[in-house]
Amino acid sequence: MSDVPLAIGIDFGGTSVKTGVLYRGNVIDDAPRIDTQAFTEADPLIQEIAKSIATLRKNHPKIAAIGVGMPGFVNFKNGLVHNLTNVKGWRRVFLKTRLEELTKLPVTVENDANCMTYAEWKRGAGRGMNDLVALTLGTGVGGGIIANGNMVRGAQSVAGELGQTSIHWEGKTGTYNNKGALEDYIGNNEIAARAAELYAAAGKERLVEECSPARLAKDATFGDEVAISVWEDVAEKLATALMNCCYLLNPEGIIIGGGVAKAGSILFAPLDHKLRAQLGRPFSENLRILPARFGNEAGIVGAATLALEEAGFCVDD
Repeated sequence: MSDVPLAIGIDFGGTSVKTGVLYRGNVIDDAPRIDTQAFTEADPLIQEIAKSIATLRKNHPKIAAIGVGMPGFVNFKNGLVHNLTNVKGWRRVFLKTRLEELTKLPVTVENDANCMTYAEWKRGAGRGMNDLVALTLGTGVGGGIIANGNMVRGAQSVAGELGQTSIHWEGKTGTYNNKGALEDYIGNNEIAARAAELYAAAGKERLVEECSPARLAKDATFGDEVAISVWEDVAEKLATALMNCCYLLNPEGIIIGGGVAKAGSILFAPLDHKLRAQLGRPFSENLRILPARFGNEAGIVGAATLALEEAGFCVDD
């Protein structure tokens, strides 16, 4: 192990911050989670994260870099977090600079969906691919793009926000006044609300709280017609967004992770059919639609892997 660099990966979420040590693609140690909502300003939380890092470094003194995945718009070049909608006090925070001051280690800050994409590309389901699209389906829809063997970040480092792309020009008005944003239809809450409506229309009473994606996947497996129709609808909407990605980017792989993706074949089978039915042969014949390899550790793995590469280390192990 002494010849292989270690890194710390940090998965910053709306409810908690998870911190772990990465060795050859595996999280070998972690720190207690930090309650994100216990802090009303950014710097005290950053200092608490630095304490967790210091604790892990006592047991792993050869840690070479730190990577942070953030759930918001991030400028990858300078580590600026523009804002976090669900965490108080985070607006124009130069996280990279502050963490480097506190830890004296090189720090990389990236969007959390890009970290998931990076984990899958370098060490997961997309390993060996040069062109792929990755999605994480949960409360919202995050995305990342690899094209010609490089992460696509765009002019302001905020490319890949597939959840904000439109599936209907006259659809719901989204957060940024955009019409028909994908995540306004297939986020956890939207799926549950739609399911409750369909159960009511079928004469079956079920509360929104009883319509989680996990419950709906289980019910669909046992032949519940309403639950099956919900997943057909999710697959239809997701296929529409991915069809646009395929015609625009011509990826060899589409990798899907997050809580909604745990529905397995209940989602993937209709999605595969509906997507391929809309694609010309050059776009579909070698296309692979795959479940993500990494689950809850994707953010840590991706952030730490990216940090090592940015610090000049090879991660092809």
